[in-house]
Amino acid sequence: MNQTGLGLAIIGCGSATPQEVITNDHLTSLVDTSDEWISTRTGIRSRRVISETESLSQLAHQAAIAALDMAKITPADLDLIILATSTPDDLFGSANQIQASLGATHAVAFDLTAACSGFVFGLVTAAQFMRTGVYRRVLLIGADVLSRWVDWSDRGTCILFGDGAGAVVLEQRSPDQLLGFELRSNGSQRQDLTLGYQSQPQILSPEITVQQGGYTKIFMNGKEVYKFAVQQVPEIIEKALFRANITVDQVDWLLLHQANQRILDAVSDRLKIPSSKVLSNLRHYGNTSAASIPLALDEAVRSGKVKPGDVIATAGFGAGLTWGAAIFKWG
Repeated sequence: MNQTGLGLAIIGCGSATPQEVITNDHLTSLVDTSDEWISTRTGIRSRRVISETESLSQLAHQAAIAALDMAKITPADLDLIILATSTPDDLFGSANQIQASLGATHAVAFDLTAACSGFVFGLVTAAQFMRTGVYRRVLLIGADVLSRWVDWSDRGTCILFGDGAGAVVLEQRSPDQLLGFELRSNGSQRQDLTLGYQSQPQILSPEITVQQGGYTKIFMNGKEVYKFAVQQVPEIIEKALFRANITVDQVDWLLLHQANQRILDAVSDRLKIPSSKVLSNLRHYGNTSAASIPLALDEAVRSGKVKPGDVIATAGFGAGLTWGAAIFKWG
């Protein structure tokens, strides 16, 4: 897959979550549910949500600082910042705000939107800039604050989502530590997981009417999304492994988007990867969309579970519908 000889390595990671915690018991006062009902169906016990004084950009900044500290580089060393998010503070994008807050004066910055697949899509996007020699050091952030768009009266979705941010620092390196990847999209199923625009007519003159409005709440067809994930995710990981020219037995860790514990279990079973090799932290954070993979990675690295040289198979999947997998070595 890499014809230039240039490659990359992940040399630092970081994460940040809000202080506010919503437990399953809190949700029982909002919808007809229980801690047992939620935990047995999703594996989630609690989730973090931003307060009225917090923002996505603040969380992303905190995660970025932690990743830069681990990588032992300064913001001024960065060439590129990619923010994978579906919930920016500004509809025009939040990456530039983070670039300014960090003081990354030499870095170009942009947002990338691929929902829960955002981090994997961002990793592959960053790799293309680095493999062509354009940029040497890249900060990739996955961050989402889906609590802004949750319907707190919908039992099927309000139990799932939380807020958070995770970041990694990528450095140009040889040999390439991104061993293989595969990306997919299927817009014909977009209606199964949406956060759509809802317009209202605004009359400017008797002859001209334009659209004004905002966004609705998250809608998800849970059964179809589950079916999609357990069918497509194992397949795309196998394709990425093939491109990496390694077997599933050589994988040290399976790191999936933290959507639902039943999905994690079903995918690992199909791939015949033991549960001891599956990284999971959704019990405490829920589904944090583009943040979930780097958030779980950061916890695993800082706890000493993931060690330098470990091979990680990761996959994101979600709205779009989009899904993607990447095989990389840590450190």
